[in-house]
Amino acid sequence: MIPAAFDYAKPSTVDEAVRALAEGGEDAKVLAGGQSLIPVLRLRLAAPTVLVDVGGVGELRGVRDDGDALVIGATTRHADLLRDPLVARHAPLLAQAAAQVGDRQVRHLGTLGGSLSHADPAGDLPGAAVALDASFEIAGPGGRRTVSAADFFVDFLTTALAPDEILVSVRVPKRPGWTTHYEKFNRVAQAWAIVGVAAAVRRENGSIAEARVALTNMGSTPLRAGAVEQSLAGSAATVDAVASAAGHAAEGADPPSDAFASADYRRHLATVLTRRAVLAAGGIA
Repeated sequence: MIPAAFDYAKPSTVDEAVRALAEGGEDAKVLAGGQSLIPVLRLRLAAPTVLVDVGGVGELRGVRDDGDALVIGATTRHADLLRDPLVARHAPLLAQAAAQVGDRQVRHLGTLGGSLSHADPAGDLPGAAVALDASFEIAGPGGRRTVSAADFFVDFLTTALAPDEILVSVRVPKRPGWTTHYEKFNRVAQAWAIVGVAAAVRRENGSIAEARVALTNMGSTPLRAGAVEQSLAGSAATVDAVASAAGHAAEGADPPSDAFASADYRRHLATVLTRRAVLAAGGIA
C-alpha cells in the first residue's frame, strides 16, 4: 500500500527539528531510522502531514562518557550499540537487548530513540532502559527537560513526549560491579517478544546485594518487577533463592491476551524467564 502524501523536512540541528515539528502541528511526525514509522505509513494507520527527518542532526548521534553516566544520542543505531566499547563496558544490557531487535537489516537502520519513542510494550529496549534507571533528555519549544524512564512510558504506544518535542539523548548511569542479561521468548526468529526480562545484578560476598528486573510485554508499558527485586536483595546467590524470587515476577502485572499468548501463559513465561535472566546476570550455575 502507498502512504498518503506528506511534506518532508530535513533539519540539521535540534532547534530546527523542534521548529519544524511546531510548524507542522499535531500531524507532524519524526523520522529517524523508520523501522517503526514506515510500516505504519504504508498501512495508512497514520497519515502525517509532515515528516521531520532527524537523520542529519549530528547532536543526536553517538555515545559519550559523561563521568558517572553514558549519554547516548537518540539516533544511535542498534548496530552501533552492539559494537560500541563504552556501551559494552558500562551498559551491556542495552547491547544485549539491541541484539534481540528484529534482524540485521533492522538493527542497521533502527535507532535507540526511535524504539523508545515508539513505546511498543513488546519492544526490547524500553524494558532495558527501565531496568537501568535511564533518563531521557527531551527538547521542545520551551527548552529542554529530563524525564526518567519510569515516567517516560505512559501507556500503550504513548510517551511523555509532546507532539512538538523530540528525544535528544538517553543518559544511563554507570553501575560498577553490576552484571546484566536480557532474556526473550518469541515464537519465531526476528519477532516481537511474547515476554522479555531485563535483569541487572550486583553480587557481594556470595550473596545478591541488589537486583533490578524489568518486564517486556507484561502490560501496556515496561514494568519493574519490584517484588522480585525485594526478594532477591540480600538473598543467597543460589538457584533455589532465585527461583523463589522469580515466582513473584507477575505480581502487579496486567499482561494482554492476544493471538500469540494468553495472559496466564505470559505470567508463566515471566516467572520462567525472570529465573533464567537473573541466573545468567548473576553468573549463578
